[in-house]
Amino acid sequence: MTVEPDQPVRRSDATRAAILEAGRARFAAEGFRKATIRAIAADAEIDPSMVMRYFGNKEGLFAAAVDIYLDLPDLSAAEPDTMGELLIRRFLEVWEQPPGNEVMLTLLRTAITDEVLAGRARAVFAEQVLPAVLRVGDPADAPRRSGLIATQLLGLALCRYILQLPPVLVMTTDQIVADIAPTLQHYLTSTPA
Repeated sequence: MTVEPDQPVRRSDATRAAILEAGRARFAAEGFRKATIRAIAADAEIDPSMVMRYFGNKEGLFAAAVDIYLDLPDLSAAEPDTMGELLIRRFLEVWEQPPGNEVMLTLLRTAITDEVLAGRARAVFAEQVLPAVLRVGDPADAPRRSGLIATQLLGLALCRYILQLPPVLVMTTDQIVADIAPTLQHYLTSTPA
């Protein structure tokens, strides 16, 4: 019997993907501290040593599990009066579709409770949100404007996805866009007082 050279790679990729999926689900449900390598391995239906083989330790798995590319829209190419709407729609897409929903939930929960892990959330902000805002308006003012945008988006995420406040939870995407987009638009185009 001939074994195709790419079969081990496929099996390896499948195992890695299964561990990541199980890790994301477990971290989202229990947080970093409570999730265990044994429980994640059991969820992935593999031996715990395989988690260590692929990711080194729980911290390595966590870093891979919360690695997310937000794919924010190019605001410099957008119609100026649609930038706030584009941002909120993309944010909701990330929060409401796998694997982004589990990654973002995990990031927010851990950032709130663990200062060391909050660094990863700050990195997402610095590496992805700030550069998107730098493309519009005064670059010197981009940190202030992107910080305000983050307060709005993270506040929405906390109330809708973690606290699950009923009035916010029952809102449709279009209702959220109608209410939040003007605020984001204001932050994107405002100047310091």
